[in-house]
Amino acid sequence: MNENPLPESTNPHRSMGTALVTGATAGLGAEFCTQLAAQGHDLVIVARDRRRLDEVAARLHAQYAIKVEVLEADMVTDAGTARVAARIARESEPVSMLVNNAGFGLRGNFADNDLDDELAHLRIHTQAPLTLMHSAINAMGARGGGRIINVASVAAFTPRGSYSAAKALIVNFSRWANVFYADRGISVTALCPGFVRTEFHDRMGADKSRIPVWGWLTAPDVVRQALADSSAGKSVSIPSTRYKVAIAVARLAPDALVERLARRGR
Repeated sequence: MNENPLPESTNPHRSMGTALVTGATAGLGAEFCTQLAAQGHDLVIVARDRRRLDEVAARLHAQYAIKVEVLEADMVTDAGTARVAARIARESEPVSMLVNNAGFGLRGNFADNDLDDELAHLRIHTQAPLTLMHSAINAMGARGGGRIINVASVAAFTPRGSYSAAKALIVNFSRWANVFYADRGISVTALCPGFVRTEFHDRMGADKSRIPVWGWLTAPDVVRQALADSSAGKSVSIPSTRYKVAIAVARLAPDALVERLARRGR
């Protein structure tokens, strides 16, 4: 297993438990790490880039005096996902919170994109989080409980190609799991933000000028709301009133209109 725990700080530290965060070196993942560290959680941080992992680990350890374990894994691959699932299942230094955040977007429409890219996109947004949740629910249930946050999107409530379809699966599964596994002390929350100022849209080459100013959220606000809703045991977290209203309207409006509006985020 490719893991590298930093040495314990000489500062006194009472852990709030260990949180494992995928896609931990940028965007919402990095913000989850920062806010969880500030709360006193030890961390297992997961991403593909070892250099960035080490940089994030060193910063968080120095700033918050927590233990940070580095786990290099490509969540698109079966081997990478299995490595992370095995860490979740480990009995020593158990994981009490899982944040499924790893993912990427595709700019084109389904038929124009390369099929291998679409399948990789599907794996990282559905197969990987389901695999990690399977491991987490079994491990957490045996220990009396835990928390899972799945980063989804308001796109889950709109017709918007394979991305919205993948996120809809995660939202629906989270809603069910939050109820079904409550008696095991496990809460499962789907986080459904709108447009967030992170690297996500830059990496997919999206035209951000087409997104209205009111549509942007900040990562600190999104993560703060997600953690509060997770603590409250909510199955779905929708940051900001404006996106709650947008989702309500999307459920009533014709698909053709909603698809045309949602397409502006491409």
